Amino acid sequence: MEREGIQVQSIYYGRIGSEATERLLARFGHDGSFLLRDSETVQGAYCLCVRKAPFVHTYRLVCSTDGWRLQDSGVRLQSFRTLETLIESYRRGAASDASIAPLTDPLDKTQLQCISLGQEFVYMET
Repeated sequence: MEREGIQVQSIYYGRIGSEATERLLARFGHDGSFLLRDSETVQGAYCLCVRKAPFVHTYRLVCSTDGWRLQDSGVRLQSFRTLETLIESYRRGAASDASIAPLTDPLDKTQLQCISLGQEFVYMET
């Protein structure tokens, strides 16, 4: 992750689970808000999580010899050199090989001070 740009690092939330992700996007996001987290089931993969009410859609991003791509069963999808180029391509709508929820606003963790208090998050201006 350290080789990725500032934009990807600012939306990368690490090892948070799917339930915490859903609460975070519900509380601080809106339709089109998205973040990146570690996959809970596939080591080395990431999950791109996008809020599209009433759901949070999760897309697994995997790295192959060709680069990063969305994981899709049976369909060979476009690959990108970095996570940042993958996310930006889908955000601009330039990647037309998969139908994903629109990515409009990154949920930038540098704008949030998230402190886990049991099941809650606290928002603090920085």
